[in-house]
Amino acid sequence: MDSQDTNSPASSAVAENPGARSVAKVYSTAYLDAAGAEGATAALEELGSFVHDVLETNRDFDRMLRTQQLTIDQELQLIDKVIVPRSSTLFGNFLRVVAHHERLDLLPLINELAIQEMEHRRGQRRVQVTSAIELSSQALDSIRNTLASALSLQPILETRVDPSLLGGMKIRVGDTVYDGSLKTQVKQLRARLRERCLNEIQRGRDRFSHQDGN
Repeated sequence: MDSQDTNSPASSAVAENPGARSVAKVYSTAYLDAAGAEGATAALEELGSFVHDVLETNRDFDRMLRTQQLTIDQELQLIDKVIVPRSSTLFGNFLRVVAHHERLDLLPLINELAIQEMEHRRGQRRVQVTSAIELSSQALDSIRNTLASALSLQPILETRVDPSLLGGMKIRVGDTVYDGSLKTQVKQLRARLRERCLNEIQRGRDRFSHQDGN
């Protein structure tokens, strides 16, 4: 079957909907809680495998299951026939609950938020590192160790290359951005030089005005 475009407008709209995220957060947290500390990792892997290996690679099945083409009873029958015999009891029951509440369209988002919740429970945090050139493994290890020591967390680095930075890097942790890029440093230098020039011009203007007054 055709592979599915997971960046489709419909999927993006659901992911960006605050109400949908709130509901998906409830399901993702409940799923991990039901799995327990010892079973959470396996439960998360099963959910992720279903989203990526089943839904994303089988467009027809995904459309049938998540676009409300079927009635709730038909969705439950499909789950019982196709998924439950091949899944854990926990995951099968979870899918049935989600289907009963007509929230199967949220499965990719539930998976995304479950991953984030698991990282939070493990004391991990995603950190975006943007650099002008690709960083070496040694440089990334150094950044990881520095952040772990400074922020008391286990950073998960997400790297990105942006040549417009010219040099240095930007590090984003949540809503906080640490900008040490050469591009920003040049902007700051230009701003300081401009302010200095304006001040000197103003002082010269004041001096000439004082002399004219005499």
